[in-house]
Amino acid sequence: MDAADLQLASTLADSAPDTRAAVTALRQCFPAMRVSAVEAGDMRDETPAAQGRLRTLWLGASDGHCWHVTNDLSRAAALFIAEGGIA
Repeated sequence: MDAADLQLASTLADSAPDTRAAVTALRQCFPAMRVSAVEAGDMRDETPAAQGRLRTLWLGASDGHCWHVTNDLSRAAALFIAEGGIA
């Protein structure tokens, strides 16, 4: 993933009618990435990778066993998406 991909992901997430549709659109556009909907409150201590008008995205990376949030685009293997964006 690169900065242009992240911008596209944020645009797609915000253009979907709801989070479920956003997850589907992101999975179709980025088939190599894992995409999961999360609760914003569960991510409160994490730094978002992107915030749109309606939804927020975090990047995930894995060591093969455990997942963690990352801001390193080159290590991103997942997108976590939550309702709520920039007010």
